Amino acid sequence: MTLHARGTFTVQLTPQPLADPAADPLLGRLAIAKQFQGDLVGTSQGEMLSARTDVEGSAGYVAIERVTGTLHGRQGSFVFQHSGTMTRSAQQLVISVVPDSGTDDLAGLAGTMTLQIADGMHAYELAYTLPDTV
Repeated sequence: MTLHARGTFTVQLTPQPLADPAADPLLGRLAIAKQFQGDLVGTSQGEMLSARTDVEGSAGYVAIERVTGTLHGRQGSFVFQHSGTMTRSAQQLVISVVPDSGTDDLAGLAGTMTLQIADGMHAYELAYTLPDTV
């Protein structure tokens, strides 16, 4: 059975140097730090790589973040993998739990997360399964 976790989060993105200091200035690297509230309570740390283009509203990013906390009362950690694309402001975003990244009470976690951003607030919905809830 697929379960759903909903809530809000805050995010802090901190620019980081690229591995190649002479890289194209349209490329970027950011540290990610989040605080989750709601059905998922916890924090995450991660890194994002991004690419802007000369066309306004077109860009792409990938990111990996480790989330540590409690999901519907179950403690542990897991990893999200992000893949985002903007084509002239039309957005496509996929955020998935990395298979077999769950630990402790979250071992076997699988799922995908969607985001809503409105009036500066970030909200999430995580559709997920766990082995003993299927």
